[in-house]
Amino acid sequence: MPAPNSPAPAPATGQRRLLGRWWRRQSPSQQDRFATLAPLASVLLFLAAIISAFWYLRNEEIDRETESVKRDTEIAQQQIRLRLIENQEQLVRMARELVTREVDASDFTPQATTFMNDRPEITQFQWLSADQGTRARHSAQSDHEEQPATELTPPARSPGRTETEWAFIAARDLRQPIYSRVFKDRHGSQVFQVHVPMLTRGQFNGVLVADYSIDVLLRHFVPTEVTRRHAVAVINDREQTIASSVLQMPGEEQQRAAILHDVPLAPAANGLVLRGSGYRMSVGLIGNTLFWMVVALSVLTLWMLLGTFRHVRRRGQIQGALVQETNFRRAMENSMLTGMRAMDIEGRVSYVNPAFCAMTGFSEHELIGRLPPYPYWPADRIDENTRLLQQELQGRSPAGGIEVKVMRKNGTLFDARMYVSPLVDARGHQTGWMTSMTNITEAKRIRDQLSASHERFTTVLEGLEAAVSVLSVQQGELLFANRSYRLWFGADARGHALLASGAQPSLPGELAADLSGHDDEDGLSGIPTQELAGQGANPREVYAAQLDKWFDVRARYLQWTDGRLAQMLIATDVTARRRAEELAAQQAEKAQVSSRLITMGEMASSVAHELNQPLTAITNYCNGMVSRVKADTIDRDALLAALGKTARQAERAGQIIHRIRAFVKKSEPQRQTASAKAIVEEAVDLASIELRRRNVAIHHYVAQRLPDLHCDPILIEQVLLNLLKNAAEAIDSAGLPPKRRHIELRVIPRHTPDAGGVIEFSVTDQGPGLADEVIARLYEAFFSTKAEGMGIGLSLCRSIVESHRGRIKAQNLYNGTIVTGCLFAFTLPVETTARHDETALFHPPDDTAPTVPHSADLPVDKPATAKTTP
Repeated sequence: MPAPNSPAPAPATGQRRLLGRWWRRQSPSQQDRFATLAPLASVLLFLAAIISAFWYLRNEEIDRETESVKRDTEIAQQQIRLRLIENQEQLVRMARELVTREVDASDFTPQATTFMNDRPEITQFQWLSADQGTRARHSAQSDHEEQPATELTPPARSPGRTETEWAFIAARDLRQPIYSRVFKDRHGSQVFQVHVPMLTRGQFNGVLVADYSIDVLLRHFVPTEVTRRHAVAVINDREQTIASSVLQMPGEEQQRAAILHDVPLAPAANGLVLRGSGYRMSVGLIGNTLFWMVVALSVLTLWMLLGTFRHVRRRGQIQGALVQETNFRRAMENSMLTGMRAMDIEGRVSYVNPAFCAMTGFSEHELIGRLPPYPYWPADRIDENTRLLQQELQGRSPAGGIEVKVMRKNGTLFDARMYVSPLVDARGHQTGWMTSMTNITEAKRIRDQLSASHERFTTVLEGLEAAVSVLSVQQGELLFANRSYRLWFGADARGHALLASGAQPSLPGELAADLSGHDDEDGLSGIPTQELAGQGANPREVYAAQLDKWFDVRARYLQWTDGRLAQMLIATDVTARRRAEELAAQQAEKAQVSSRLITMGEMASSVAHELNQPLTAITNYCNGMVSRVKADTIDRDALLAALGKTARQAERAGQIIHRIRAFVKKSEPQRQTASAKAIVEEAVDLASIELRRRNVAIHHYVAQRLPDLHCDPILIEQVLLNLLKNAAEAIDSAGLPPKRRHIELRVIPRHTPDAGGVIEFSVTDQGPGLADEVIARLYEAFFSTKAEGMGIGLSLCRSIVESHRGRIKAQNLYNGTIVTGCLFAFTLPVETTARHDETALFHPPDDTAPTVPHSADLPVDKPATAKTTP
């Protein structure tokens, strides 16, 4: 039994014990079979491993060869491209000189000779006039006879023109250098031409033509190390080889598996392709039998290991140098507008880019090799900059950079931010530090201005007497609250919720529908904040019971600075205004009741006269019945008839008293659905008492099928009664003859652009009219043209009409220049639940109908309600 503190057996030991027990349980035949198959399995596994390694290395070699072919082909393309561009620019300059200066053929030849001596790839140089005539020619060959050019393959062009003619026409039409397709010159060489147009103030004067030998381009401008490694050839668009760096036997490309890479021969753009070729050297290395594979396995493995080791080491060196060079150049290219400074471990400046020199004003030779203190350090900040430099050299610079003052060569200062990163060589060793410097003077100025603007804005918000608060919709966090909010509600978001409960801005229909079905989710997570932020404020008045104050609250959604959806509230204390409005409403209600009482007081004599008639009749009927009963001269039927007449006179007196009581009764204003016809009849019945006393007739007309009104009928009756009474008083005070002592009351539908469908009430009289200064002050309170008038009737009428969202107006009626009467009219909007077929009433066919009604105004098929009361 093992000791308690003895270590547990290792897992490998336990596995070996299990394998030993399993082996001992096997029979001898099974043990011999396993002993025979084990080496074979080991060999097979070894061969599988070697074959897998071989195939891996073979594929790796193919990839390396492909990458090498691609790189060498692009190097050859770049060399040829730079040569062609350089020659093209020289030809453009020569063309410009030939045009600007008068040069003949004799002067052209020395220039052409000099030009071609340095350019062996150009076999012939020509100067063609605008009509394609040869003005001068210089050839590298001794033979100067002109022979027609023969094309390598028939091009896809119109017959009868050579490639030279096509290029000439293209250069003439496009006014830019044109490269022709490949053709054979008179010596049998494969060439192509470049045609450079000669222009004088936009006029075509000819071209300069240079013939390029493709074979010479390959021999002179493809690097030797490239041709040693791979074959480089020029192929046309028909896959025909024009020129090649090696001499190929027919069918060689099909015999060996070639690795090809094609790039265009820029900038010619004439269908030529530069093709690099590589070959896989490992084809056929695998034998047909397993025996020879095993025999050659060790040799191949050693050879592959040695070759792979050399290749990997060489490739690692090349890649290291390439990565270092690429990173360095990319850092330079990407920071052309940012100053770059490199220094070694000791702090010696080893590199500055032009942007750094432009910022500081110092040249490159003034900065390279300098040790601290640097010339761009301000004299009063040398100690601080030295400390920052030591911090950089120790690798303790902050990731966000450091902000410093930099002095230009002229002594001016600017703010800069520097970022420091280590320079590492290919072996991973740090060789120095790379510093990028950015001028932040303007950015800092803008930042300071924004900070000052923010401070001013905050000061304004803090000084507002209105409470301003912003609440995050998702988190319910109070993001901002000004002084007034904090004074009333503290720093708690519940005050915002209290105000928002009565001023919640409505969401668009689609968004509200989306939110209604996601009670268990964050429904606001997918709402477009731009659409919500565009919703306008919806002002509401909210009562805060804890403060006993009324607030005018305006709410809207906005997008906070961090992108969150937020709600802003602006709450203004309107408690004083609210109480003033309530007091004004109470006084207005009292004024309405007082006006009705005053009206009835003014009509007291007329009412007394109106009541005297039925009371006198009742007295007469009663006295007559008493006399006849005493004389016993009345029978039962006559008595009943006399009693019925007496009862009708009593009902008449009761109706008069009921109307007056209902009119002057003090009650709360009550909006209800009312009929215009019923309102007019009640007002006319009340006004008839005064009109009969003043001997004025009234003719009223109410259109049929008028929609219902949503109003207070008692207040509208009061307006009509005031207008009718004023018209009767104007007619009576003017002493008009009987034919002009009548009033027209007209109720018709109208359609206005601002209010839509309305019902118009108009009262027309034939009195003396109103003076212009009276019309200007007609609705002023306590202004009256009557000696005993109080001046509140029309002012109250206007308040009543406007409280019902209507309009009232007054104007004189003219016959030429003579005033023939006065018109008072007011409009009331119809009830929104009116029938749809009533909308046709607000578009009468004739809008020019006269205001004063007559029998021709009444419709024929639907007679209107028209009455005349004496």
